[in-house]
Amino acid sequence: MPSFHVRIAGDDLGFSAAHFLVFADGRCEPLHGHNYRVAAEVSGPLDENQCVVDFVVLTERLRAVLAELDHAVLLPARQPALRVTVGPQEVEATLAGHPPQAGSPPQVGGRWVFPRSDCRVLPLAATTAELLAEHVGRRLWEEVRSRTPWQPRRLRVEVEEMAGRQAAWEGGIGD
Repeated sequence: MPSFHVRIAGDDLGFSAAHFLVFADGRCEPLHGHNYRVAAEVSGPLDENQCVVDFVVLTERLRAVLAELDHAVLLPARQPALRVTVGPQEVEATLAGHPPQAGSPPQVGGRWVFPRSDCRVLPLAATTAELLAEHVGRRLWEEVRSRTPWQPRRLRVEVEEMAGRQAAWEGGIGD
């Protein structure tokens, strides 16, 4: 059976967001931001119009997903060393201190408080480009399969955090 693919990419498909990573050894990078660029590729059978999916509809659905992340601080809800508390007006993120390893200085915990409206607490273990690609991909998969007549088999999403540095996720039916 032949396989058909539709890909969308461009400078107009992206989002700007701030994040930080907590590493397994307890180190935490400073809060910083990226102008992420996103590409998506859908594969599946052709419909009665000989399309896998309509480019315009796919672009609209991806833009809707990206708008959820745009101009926000991205916080991982599933990072074991980070406690994220969502209050009525603010979001507090607290990093527990870690015991020092032999020969290294102690790790210092951290605390950040952000306006609630500026934060997106995501169901992720980290806000790496890899997991952001998966998050965007799964949200786009939901959008396409539940809000359009198309039923693609596979979806690949690439997230580029800066030129030449990108990560990808691919999933589909049963994943």
